[in-house]
Amino acid sequence: MLDMVLATGFIHLTLGNLVMWLIAFFFIYLAIRKSYEPLLLVPIGFGILIVNLPLTFLMEEGEGLLWRFYHYGLEWEVIPPLIFLGLGAMTDFGPMIANPKTLLLGAGAQFGVYVAFFGALFLGFSVPEACSIGIIGGADGPTTIYTTVHLAPHLLGATAIAAYSYMSLVPIIQPPIMRLLTTEKERKIVMKQLRPVSKREKILFPLVTVVVICLIVPASAPLMGMFMLGNLFKECGVVKRLSDAAANELMNIVTIVLGVSVGATMSAAHFLKLQVISVFIMGIVAFAFSTTAGILLAKFMNFFTKEKINPLIGSAGVSAVPMAARVSQLMGSKADPKNFLLMHAMGPNVAGVIGTVVAAGVFIALAG
Repeated sequence: MLDMVLATGFIHLTLGNLVMWLIAFFFIYLAIRKSYEPLLLVPIGFGILIVNLPLTFLMEEGEGLLWRFYHYGLEWEVIPPLIFLGLGAMTDFGPMIANPKTLLLGAGAQFGVYVAFFGALFLGFSVPEACSIGIIGGADGPTTIYTTVHLAPHLLGATAIAAYSYMSLVPIIQPPIMRLLTTEKERKIVMKQLRPVSKREKILFPLVTVVVICLIVPASAPLMGMFMLGNLFKECGVVKRLSDAAANELMNIVTIVLGVSVGATMSAAHFLKLQVISVFIMGIVAFAFSTTAGILLAKFMNFFTKEKINPLIGSAGVSAVPMAARVSQLMGSKADPKNFLLMHAMGPNVAGVIGTVVAAGVFIALAG
């Protein structure tokens, strides 16, 4: 009888397991009740829950089911590039091509990446660890995972959860910063309608971009290459089956594996540490500075441009696509219900993805 009791998980439950259950339920609550990034938070939350069930051995090296997901998908760096392939197939670079100035906003919004990097160094983290923490400021989960696996795999759970948490909380984190840094008059700025972008431009963009960026930052090639390949699938018009598969079936499958694998890294033994709490603090600092820099850069650019930029779209320079662009639209419509900023905000939003990948490539080249 005693052997039967000892073989159950109940007797082996710890306070740490229960704390992680609460975190898991919180993520699932945000996904279901608040609709915050449900495609990611549901599998992540469930992964956290089941890895903290005693005696399941799901993350046992060599044998555990979730260990296989993590090892072959993340450690072998397969899943993040596939995620970028799907993202490319769903991304429209038209708003950025039509208004190239938004590239600067996407680049400016990476400021928080470097603030967090130096802040982490100040707190005593090593250079590779600081790079992994800094990239959270880009609010790009796959890039954060890719960078961390390269440079500081022991921080993967903390950095990935921080990145996806702040991505999902964009509608809560960004609006107070946006209201603080802009006036009512600035929020009411109506931007000129974007010019039509030709099919030729949309086809040439991924080809030219992948050549230029990968020549400048070769370490970005796995993510940037797959991102632009997916976009070429979408824009060329002759491989609809491949485009649809990348944007739908493939994207859905790798999202499931990614979410569960990330959640599985969050066992109580690895997660409930002061170091992990520091990562979360630096992550929110990075994200706040990225949002701030994007807005302030847009305000600065208005001193030199005849056609004014609504500073709200600067906050969309973080890589949380399309959530950050939607928040810019929401804040603009609150100031003026007739103001439609979504397409304008998508320019810096997709530019931010490119900026974060470039920053990750620089970090990997310098610290890898």
